[in-house]
Amino acid sequence: MKVHVLSIPVQNQQQALQFYTEKLGFIKKIDITLTESNRWLTIVSKEEPDGTEILLEPSPNHFEPAKAYQQALFKAGIPYTQFLVDDILKEVERLQDLGVEFSVPPSDMGMVSIAVFNDTCGNNIQLVQMRS
Repeated sequence: MKVHVLSIPVQNQQQALQFYTEKLGFIKKIDITLTESNRWLTIVSKEEPDGTEILLEPSPNHFEPAKAYQQALFKAGIPYTQFLVDDILKEVERLQDLGVEFSVPPSDMGMVSIAVFNDTCGNNIQLVQMRS
């Protein structure tokens, strides 16, 4: 068994696609219209185009418990998910230059460094750099 698709709840799929591709650097993998307001929309890492896909899931718009969960996590400052980076300081600087807002600046946490940003789609996302 292996992970093929993970989902991130987003309030607006088009806005999420623009943010995740233009700012974060992911690439669009699949974009299939399902209904007038829903798409099967996945992105992947440029470094692993055949790796795990991230589904930009419009669930907060159609399922109230998902919306409440997303809002509660965001309000509490808890990241919905995390992305691994090689150089957190360089990545944070790059993203800040693109207008990405960080709620937690690069911080050392034992064997990792972290930073948390707003994905503009209802989520806090954590960047992680592993240290040896």
